[in-house]
Amino acid sequence: MLNWIKNLLGGGPKADIEELLANGATIIDVRTPKEFAGGHAKGSVNIPLSTLGSEVNKIQKLQQPIVTCCRSGQRSGIGASVLRKKGIEAYNGGSWHQVERLNK
Repeated sequence: MLNWIKNLLGGGPKADIEELLANGATIIDVRTPKEFAGGHAKGSVNIPLSTLGSEVNKIQKLQQPIVTCCRSGQRSGIGASVLRKKGIEAYNGGSWHQVERLNK
């Protein structure tokens, strides 16, 4: 049960987010469009968590790792978990501010 909760909240596979970004991973910001408009990591794509499931086919076609982000890391953890369950290599990058700092 504890592992399930950890995975749901972004406790999935550990990765070097900075390295993933340097190698071209796609950043998906799972916040609402209004939140995204207020600031976001350079190069990120806004796909709200509420619509992420319906965008899986489009995301799979990217054929590259995905780094999710949000305001605090909670929604992005859920988003990364959703994508992993669909067979997509996805990692929780945490807050968009953190991803912005690592995205050089």
